[in-house]
Amino acid sequence: MELERYQEFSARLHRKVVAKRVPADGVIEVTWRCPLACVHCYNSIPISDESAHRGELSREEHFRIVDEIVEAGCLWLLYTGGEPLARPDFLDIYTHAKRRGLLITLFTNGTLITEKVADHLVEWRPFAIEITLYGRTRETYERITRAPGSYDRCMRGIQLLRERRLPLKLKTMALSANRHEIWEMKRFAEDDLGVEFKFDAMINPRIDCSARPLAVRLTPDEVVAFDLLDPRRMTEWQSFCERFNGPVLTGERAHDLYHCGGGITSFAIDPEGRMSLCVLSRRDTYDLRRGSFREGWEECVRNVRSRKMTRLTKCVACEIKAMCGMCPANAELEAGDAETPVDFLCHVAHFRAHALGIAVPPHGSCEYCEGGERHRDLMTSLARLKAEVPAGGPAPQSQVRASRTRSLRRPPRRLPAHPRSGARRAEDE
Repeated sequence: MELERYQEFSARLHRKVVAKRVPADGVIEVTWRCPLACVHCYNSIPISDESAHRGELSREEHFRIVDEIVEAGCLWLLYTGGEPLARPDFLDIYTHAKRRGLLITLFTNGTLITEKVADHLVEWRPFAIEITLYGRTRETYERITRAPGSYDRCMRGIQLLRERRLPLKLKTMALSANRHEIWEMKRFAEDDLGVEFKFDAMINPRIDCSARPLAVRLTPDEVVAFDLLDPRRMTEWQSFCERFNGPVLTGERAHDLYHCGGGITSFAIDPEGRMSLCVLSRRDTYDLRRGSFREGWEECVRNVRSRKMTRLTKCVACEIKAMCGMCPANAELEAGDAETPVDFLCHVAHFRAHALGIAVPPHGSCEYCEGGERHRDLMTSLARLKAEVPAGGPAPQSQVRASRTRSLRRPPRRLPAHPRSGARRAEDE
């Protein structure tokens, strides 16, 4: 009942801030440094990188920026990284934001949570804490993090937060290296710990556009197989489609390049004080070390957000675009251009739509639509997948023990080597 009341409040407030272009939702990447070296991460660098450390905003700069975003109307703030707790002064920064009345969510890998940190979070309670669990076994977890001992440190962090009844959620990225443990992670979180669990399979290239993380991305077949294995997930997708599928924008905004909340109600600030529409959008930024948040929001961010499309692509008239996740930031990272369609996202969206029985109206020259050069292969793959994993079939827990889905039981593909220590740019493929 309390959750329903909060959701109603949140929805009502967001409707108001959209109309007035109030920056109510913020993300601050405190640092890109992290004690882990995850194979799929889009932005982390070694915790010992002194160059990165020197470039980060100071504690006093963080205080100023927090004061300015509050004055501009920010209410919800996400602290993320890298690993936020890699900064010894993070709790000072966090506490200042709490004193200013912000509803704070903390994204962490949990490995640096100590009793002191947990006790401080009890005193200054966050809105939510989300810990990423990379595997249910130590072997899988550390195969991804490439940090010996990190699994036990993560488990200890989870324990410390649960003992203090802090608002904890667990999540993971579904990768080729941990796909065989997704349902066991879900069971562990929901049944053993009694906390919410979610997972996502949409891996991005690194923010420097290196494609290295894509080496562990699941195939479209594997992504949709997870939907078919979980009736609740299927229901959630169907509800999502009923709400959001259809023309993205109409009327005078039909040719807007951006369709998200970035620059309308939300913003992101990187460790060096550069503000942008979101954490993936790095080409157009405003330096908060040279000007105020208000100036950046009203000038740079507004100008970026107001850009129009310069050409027609198959994405423009696509009515399942909400399922796809295609946006200028994703396109810049993966296709090198803000308007070029990302093939992987398009493939997954069409595969998922057909798996859910959702019609896909024609939307230009699309290879995955009926008559397109890859439509027949897509439908053949879907038929094979449905034969292996019938919709509404076995519960995920039993599938872990006796899966007939070939795509989810293949051994993990070889993982990329550890990046060079201190390198700001990932090695080329």
